[in-house]
Amino acid sequence: MSKRTRGVAFTALAAAALAVGTVLAGPAGAVVNTSAPVSVTASGTPRFLSAAQLPPHPSSAWTAGKVTPGVPGELAFCLEDALPGYDSSYRDFRTDLETNAQQLTIVVGSNAKADALAKRLNKEIKACAAKAEQADPEVEATLKDYGKLPVEEGAHVYGVHTETSWGATDINLYSVGRDGRAVTVVKWGQMGDFSDAPVKAFKKTTTTAVNKLY
Repeated sequence: MSKRTRGVAFTALAAAALAVGTVLAGPAGAVVNTSAPVSVTASGTPRFLSAAQLPPHPSSAWTAGKVTPGVPGELAFCLEDALPGYDSSYRDFRTDLETNAQQLTIVVGSNAKADALAKRLNKEIKACAAKAEQADPEVEATLKDYGKLPVEEGAHVYGVHTETSWGATDINLYSVGRDGRAVTVVKWGQMGDFSDAPVKAFKKTTTTAVNKLY
């Protein structure tokens, strides 16, 4: 399979939203919010996952990037409509192979606003499979709802499988969780289908991500 068809599907779809039919080779750039980001070191601010807290990969260790202001390109396609005006930060994770992950964290002014944002992000993820098919007629996408997790103010886990007309197939897991005024989104993705998704391990990662915020 060529590099042109090896990118995770929603990375490609993020580009397709700008130029229909274009498929990126490799990760998309971040959509940067230049407002003050969440600081990983400042007192009282949320903490991010470490590489060791991602679902274990059978043949390659995870590496973690720096905490960066903005929104990762891998999440922009599904979530960009819900995010304008928010200060956000993210951490990118990679293995030596096709697997990647991202954590995005947003802190808002009140618990009520955080609750509303979490509900909106859940809604956007639920709609993302249909949005992917609308954006590119050569993509078929399927959503699975893996349910809620009893952590802090709650979390929810989803899976989205995409397949293109030229044979590329990708599986992505998403979760949205909240602790007080902080909302975090975790995404894991690689080539494959639902049978390749480490759902149990991803739920553990999500629980850790929400517990670790504060």
